[in-house]
Amino acid sequence: MTLPDERFRAVKYAQDFLRDLLDPKKTPKVPRIIRQKARDVLKHFPQQFEMEKVAKASPEVFKKENK
Repeated sequence: MTLPDERFRAVKYAQDFLRDLLDPKKTPKVPRIIRQKARDVLKHFPQQFEMEKVAKASPEVFKKENK
C-alpha cells in the first residue's frame, strides 16, 4: 500500500528524472526522441505549488513530506 507522502515523493522523483533526461551532461547518449518525450511530459507535469495545494486539500491521498 502506498502512503500519501510516498505518492508525493514519487511525483517529485519522476519530475527530477525527466529533467535529468533533458540534460545531456547528466544523461549522455539519450536519443533525441526520448528527450523530446520527456520535455512533452514535463510541459504538463504538476509544479511544486500545485502539488502542495493538492496535498493540503486531500492529505489522505497526497501529502507533502515532513522535512
